[in-house]
Amino acid sequence: MILDGRLDASVQAAAQALARGELLGLPTETVYGLAADADNDAAVAQIFATKGRPASHPLIVHVADAAAITRYAKEVPLFAQQLIDAFWPGPLTLILPRLPHAAVASTGGQDSVGLRCPAHPVA
Repeated sequence: MILDGRLDASVQAAAQALARGELLGLPTETVYGLAADADNDAAVAQIFATKGRPASHPLIVHVADAAAITRYAKEVPLFAQQLIDAFWPGPLTLILPRLPHAAVASTGGQDSVGLRCPAHPVA
């Protein structure tokens, strides 16, 4: 099924699918990606299985805005905040220290997390 990302009902349907642990294909400003709820380990495992990607190869966690960083990152150094202020939303991924409970499967068990705030309106 293809949804029109310009319609509120489509965005709502996509958000509900993610909440149910389903995968989505969605555009960012640079590529189309396979998406899942980064905090749902079973859904994230589906991405690794679908892509044939090793579970130790981390995924990028997309956030809606800079405020969402606190759900995943233990700290945001000054230089990272300056990059966020200058380039987010946009095609910039920051690798930051991960909170112990956050996005464990998405990060391949590493102590860091890649965070990005896409500028594409659908993402």
